Amino acid sequence: MRVRVEAPCRPTESLGKVERALLNLFPDLAFEPEDDRVVGTTASLERLRELIRDQRIRDSARSQFLKGRAGDRTRIMLNKQAAFVGRVNFSTGSPLGDISVEIQADDLAAAIDYVAESTVDAPR
Repeated sequence: MRVRVEAPCRPTESLGKVERALLNLFPDLAFEPEDDRVVGTTASLERLRELIRDQRIRDSARSQFLKGRAGDRTRIMLNKQAAFVGRVNFSTGSPLGDISVEIQADDLAAAIDYVAESTVDAPR
């Protein structure tokens, strides 16, 4: 599994604070140098999974992962300000820019199930 995380760093923002927001969701992120963006990669979704479970938003998170799915990848957008305080909040157009998270996996369905398994029982 490969996870690529990217967020813009506006001139009014601190690079350190944007990096901290990303690390709150992905603690083992390896940053890559970019000009006006913070970009990092990781292979772990463990912290994101914990936050989604703790906030009790598995079904809405699952919906977002499935909505962003294309082939062996899915993309979600997260609010940068919420991430800074250690919260997961799905976003669509924050003035400061959103955090783009792209997950690529050979078995994407299993990855989505791991991060945000459904809380609804399958019909029998």
